[in-house]
Amino acid sequence: MATESSETRNRILEAAASVFADKGYHDTRVDEIVAASQTSKGAVYHYFSSKNHIFLALVDKFADLLEERLRTAIEKEEHGIERVDAALLVCMQTFGQHRTLAKITLVQAVGLGVAFEEKRREINDRFAQLIQKYLDQAVADGSLPALDTDIAARAWMGALNEVVLRWVYTGQPEPERAFPALRTMLLRSVGVPEERIQAISDR
Repeated sequence: MATESSETRNRILEAAASVFADKGYHDTRVDEIVAASQTSKGAVYHYFSSKNHIFLALVDKFADLLEERLRTAIEKEEHGIERVDAALLVCMQTFGQHRTLAKITLVQAVGLGVAFEEKRREINDRFAQLIQKYLDQAVADGSLPALDTDIAARAWMGALNEVVLRWVYTGQPEPERAFPALRTMLLRSVGVPEERIQAISDR
């Protein structure tokens, strides 16, 4: 029963992601999500109290997916700067594989009211703190010179956001294709030597 319940909830979320991405938040009706998920209105309201709740659950789903992938990739690396690099790569790969969820999280959640803005800030803070953690490790192990890792992490978040937003709007460049240039720029911005950047790129 638990597995069936989880599958139904996920089916509703997948259908909602498609409808939101196609029609936008304001023009989407719950009945359209019901139809797309091939469930019932009762089933939808069993798992989600409102359209807002569905939308916020999608944002959380994408953030949880991204964080899980980041932590898995980071655990495979020993040093701070390699962990930062792994996080960047996985972030761009995950956005590239989930354009619909990226669009919902980065575009449609803007300007939808206080609850949505609080959720966006929460997620931005969550990932900025994760980036900062591994920048701190890189400073501690000597991979990076001393720097304000809080500001650096926020600047990196801004750069990632801008590159992914352009891709969401235009389809170009795809995140994985943009990654090498973005990696070089970001690593240079925190003082990684050119030979270290080249070594990381050649791995």
